[in-house]
Amino acid sequence: MNKIIVSIVLVIILVLGINKIADVIFYVEKPEKSVHQVTTVASSTTAETNAENSEPVNIMALFSSTSTVDGAKVFKKTCSACHSIAQGGGNKIGPALWGVLGKQAGSISDYKYSKAMVEYGKPWSFEEMNGFLTKPKEWVKGTKMSFAGLKNAKDRAAVILYMNTETNNPLPLN
Repeated sequence: MNKIIVSIVLVIILVLGINKIADVIFYVEKPEKSVHQVTTVASSTTAETNAENSEPVNIMALFSSTSTVDGAKVFKKTCSACHSIAQGGGNKIGPALWGVLGKQAGSISDYKYSKAMVEYGKPWSFEEMNGFLTKPKEWVKGTKMSFAGLKNAKDRAAVILYMNTETNNPLPLN
């Protein structure tokens, strides 16, 4: 019985000793500050974004502060995976967007729109497109477009301005 108790105590001392020796050999200094800190800049940016989303945006006024080059960049980053905008470009997951501004929503004959989009049927004006790109699922309830939306009004204006140039009949900007 004594040999069993002594061997258990010896194993406990051995495990604790190896742990202490490993801590000394592999010592790592802990950083003074956590790497995963949230700064106050992020919270002020969030507040600005929320304030921006709560106010109606005059999209026409934003056209002067952006360009079609900016719109092409935003379109490529956020839209091009599902939509083509080139003349003669085919449908992808979403319909081709060549000349979409001024057309009636859900009107491309070779694309299967959601029932909600076909029933929506309004022409795509600058204001309609701005509202839709803000939150598609809220603008046209029941749309199958799974895009969350463009929260930044300047990005929306840039994309709309770009889309207006990708047509044979651009809408007037006045």
